[in-house]
Amino acid sequence: MNKTTLGLALATAVATAIGMSAVAQAQQADEKEKCFGISLAGKNDCAATGNNTCAGTSKVDYDRNAWTLVPKGTCATTEVTLKDGMKRKGALMPISG
Repeated sequence: MNKTTLGLALATAVATAIGMSAVAQAQQADEKEKCFGISLAGKNDCAATGNNTCAGTSKVDYDRNAWTLVPKGTCATTEVTLKDGMKRKGALMPISG
């Protein structure tokens, strides 16, 4: 095997590995859902509207408009305790009120 063939084989192997990684990440994202109202301050994945713009920018715990990715099917059963002691479950849409 000459240097050109070896280099091409190595480049192909690296490109294949990167492509497989991208596919795996896409599949993982498909298995998750946005869950609003359960993120701690500064720990959100993003925001829908309101006082924060995206990842890590929420200013308060359990911001109604901030979301985080959770395993699909678990949002509605995820429960948080608010400052006033009330409990609230996560929601698939921003929480009004």
